[in-house]
Amino acid sequence: MRLGCTVEGHLNESKFSHPMPWIGISVAAAAAACALAMAVDVFNSFRSRKFWFPCKFFSLNATTLSLIAMAVKLSVDLNTSMPFRQDQLAKLSSTVFICTAIANSMPSIGNMKNKEMFMNIVALGILVITSIFNICIQLGTGVVYVFQKEHAFVMFLMLILLAILCSSALSVPTTKLYLEHKYKSKFKIAVQECKDQTEKSVTKKLREGLIKYWIMAHTSSSQFVIGQSAPCTASGAFCLISTVTLVGAMVRSYLMPWSFKFCDGESDYKWSSNLILVTQTVAVVVGTVAPTLRWFTAIKSAINLGNMEKEKEPTKSEFKVEEYWTLKLVESKKRPISSMIGAWRGRKLAHNARNRVLDLCIGIQSGIVLLSKLVRLISAFNMSWLSICYYCCCRKLQWLYKRRTSVESNNSESESQPSSHLNLRRFVMHLEGEEHLVDRVIEDNRDALDHWLQMGEKQQPKYLLQFFEQFIPSENFDGVMEFDSNLVPPLHSEEPPNSWALPLVTLTSIVVSLPDADQNSIKQLTRTVHEGLIYARKVEKNLDIKKELVDIKKAAETVWLGVDLYHKWLDVDLHKMSDQGKTPREIIEEFSKISKNKLAEFKTTEMNGRSTEMASRWPINVLAANSMYRICQTILLDYKMEDNLCSKILLEKLTLLISDILGACLSNLGHVMTVKCLYSTTEEREGSIRSASLLLGKTERLLKILERRPPPSTDWDQLAYIDYWRLLSRQKGNLPLNSSLECSKTASFISSDLYLNIE
Repeated sequence: MRLGCTVEGHLNESKFSHPMPWIGISVAAAAAACALAMAVDVFNSFRSRKFWFPCKFFSLNATTLSLIAMAVKLSVDLNTSMPFRQDQLAKLSSTVFICTAIANSMPSIGNMKNKEMFMNIVALGILVITSIFNICIQLGTGVVYVFQKEHAFVMFLMLILLAILCSSALSVPTTKLYLEHKYKSKFKIAVQECKDQTEKSVTKKLREGLIKYWIMAHTSSSQFVIGQSAPCTASGAFCLISTVTLVGAMVRSYLMPWSFKFCDGESDYKWSSNLILVTQTVAVVVGTVAPTLRWFTAIKSAINLGNMEKEKEPTKSEFKVEEYWTLKLVESKKRPISSMIGAWRGRKLAHNARNRVLDLCIGIQSGIVLLSKLVRLISAFNMSWLSICYYCCCRKLQWLYKRRTSVESNNSESESQPSSHLNLRRFVMHLEGEEHLVDRVIEDNRDALDHWLQMGEKQQPKYLLQFFEQFIPSENFDGVMEFDSNLVPPLHSEEPPNSWALPLVTLTSIVVSLPDADQNSIKQLTRTVHEGLIYARKVEKNLDIKKELVDIKKAAETVWLGVDLYHKWLDVDLHKMSDQGKTPREIIEEFSKISKNKLAEFKTTEMNGRSTEMASRWPINVLAANSMYRICQTILLDYKMEDNLCSKILLEKLTLLISDILGACLSNLGHVMTVKCLYSTTEEREGSIRSASLLLGKTERLLKILERRPPPSTDWDQLAYIDYWRLLSRQKGNLPLNSSLECSKTASFISSDLYLNIE
């Protein structure tokens, strides 16, 4: 039979339902994708001990909303024949899945901008209202002919969860601003406390500082704040109720089949109905884990186990609506009406109408918050006896293991537990009415960073440590001054600034080209510089605020790639140069000549009007050539009286220069960790502190070696730049300053807005 019209002219509907099983597969696939995303979030939360279950993979966004819309297709399918038990259960599981998705993804709105949050909630609201409208139509037309009460009850829960989501969203902008301001204020206090503790070592101060920063970042996280809030935790109770409703319907339909009468007929979805039911049920169960555990965690916090007998009655704060819940709406009432309404009566009418609507919204918002707190209070009361039993068991276990624990704690190093004697309560960011969370947060996070510190300790830079144990930097890091002499005349009217990495790469290039040198020493030095450049890049990446050294850093990376992998400096083969039978002096002179020619060629190009870049924006090969020329000329000046300069002496000299430059650069790592904790967004802050802790674990031994050598200043904002380090060293040592060179290198940095005044 042909498609389209029949021979009689009627529409041929015989194949309309053929694709339905494949559509069922797509519905099941979407539900499986959602289940997988929720399962990964739960797994990551357990692994990182975040029992407020933040949303990373299953968060409200365009992708997730599209998957949810596809997964709940059965809820909006108005006229497809679905007579069997699995068909009707699949309809119900599709409805319950919407409740699960709302409750599970609720904390994710904390990471959104206001506009993004508004658009996502509107999109979800449209999906919820459409689903409810279509389910009501199906109840009225008989497409859904069993589990009507379950559908009606789940739709009611769906509306409650949507209202809770909107309620939480209203508080997000206010809490974000408050906690961000509070974080910066507390951060200044923590930094100042670390500076004032002059008797402690650098590494110990960093450890104590990081645990303070972690407590502040963890508790000021937007997802944490929402996940611990009363509405979000109450949503877990409603989500669990909807899941129990689905499970109850399934159990009754299979174990009590006589209580239901299912119709005969043929399902358009055929065998795919079973697949949809299984995947959606799995998605519902997996998705219920996080909201339910948020609810249980809130119950645990609400019950003061130690003072259970004293607190028989709820406190007044349990029934108080804090200001931040309604502040956005109250501020909206104070805003003037648009001047586009010209008539006085019209403006007054619009003003009164708006205020009435906002008063209603404030009342609804307050009601939702109070309802959520009531749910938490009732849950805590009902769970109190179970909690008392749990508490007694814990106390019994503590008594059994008390002696062993005390012995272990006495044997542990005091520095490995820097937070055991710290007053961390004042660094917990909490909102009004959340004072009960402070002690639990401290207890859960006191040793939160130990894992990352231990991971870092397993990845320590062994070549760097061996190098600095053998070649300890000089007292004042003299090599920072000595590698580039002011007596070398510049070849250009403008000199580019130095970076930490480029001199290291240039000096190592010269070392590799030295004839008759100890190859094992050169190989060891190359490995050391390779490890050192990893940390030098971190210093320059995090502390070069104005991005003035971007091209110079690229030059260092490009040159090092050639030296490390191909033993070439730009297009010069270093091994061939060392095998030509030349003396070290002749090799240095040849490097100087090659570099001078490249600079002369660039200068000619510039004079012809084809290049007008700032010195810091010169081409990569020109920046590398300028560094090589100045370092080679400095070496020739230092050894101008020695005609028979041997490779051994020069290798030792260059190694000491590298030790001083690398040591001075890496002494900035403590400041890098502090800056990473401050200059990151709220969403990135926890990751930045974990990264800083990992970095501390890797470099703790290194920093202990370097702290024996005091820097020329305590202003780490300036010491982050090698040219400033050189300038401060000259001022400290009352050495003459060549204004034509040194001042030109630092002039581009000297501005009042450069410094990271953390204090």
